[in-house]
Amino acid sequence: MTTTNLERTIAQHLLTIQAVALRPNEPFTWTSGIKSPIYCDNRLTMSYPEIRNAIAEGFASLVKQYAPDAEVIAGTATAGIPHAAWVADKLGLPMAYIRDKAKGHGKQNQIEGIIRPGQKVVVIEDLISTGGSSLKAALAVKEAGAEPLAVLAIFSYQLEKATSAFAKAGIPLQTLSNYSALIQTALEQGVIEPADMDVLQAWRHDPTTWGN
Repeated sequence: MTTTNLERTIAQHLLTIQAVALRPNEPFTWTSGIKSPIYCDNRLTMSYPEIRNAIAEGFASLVKQYAPDAEVIAGTATAGIPHAAWVADKLGLPMAYIRDKAKGHGKQNQIEGIIRPGQKVVVIEDLISTGGSSLKAALAVKEAGAEPLAVLAIFSYQLEKATSAFAKAGIPLQTLSNYSALIQTALEQGVIEPADMDVLQAWRHDPTTWGN
């Protein structure tokens, strides 16, 4: 499957199960206060075996293409954990997961499972918005003495802030699908109207002022 076909296929899956909802005329409000025409909850994919398998196959393909020497698959807590487990199983690789911060009791681990110094690690995430939490996980891998080869995610809003953050950190980012593929698929499926496209594209270019 080509990259474009994969993006559109995953976008269709997300729309079908309403893991992604589009409301260009009745925006959602994120926790940050940003008004958005899109809301994404990729946790829903866990409940659909065929779709979660398609996502795992897509991730496995990206690992083989962009990080063929990966030695560990690490999921971000919590949404990236199940997908990392399914990908690690398909590739026959060890799996770990990374907390947002070290827990405050016991061994106070931030990384659960085994990531040894020098190992090459791929981080699995469910969603990229600004990229902050994903990069934090990748940096935790670095702090453990290992090498984060890439961050892979199911979906990205394609915000410039995330693109710049990953470029600055020098960590590659690859996603199975993205905002552009999603809205084009939604248009073709009649989920949105042609008149909605300008509104949706304007949000991606300037989400902080859109709808305010």
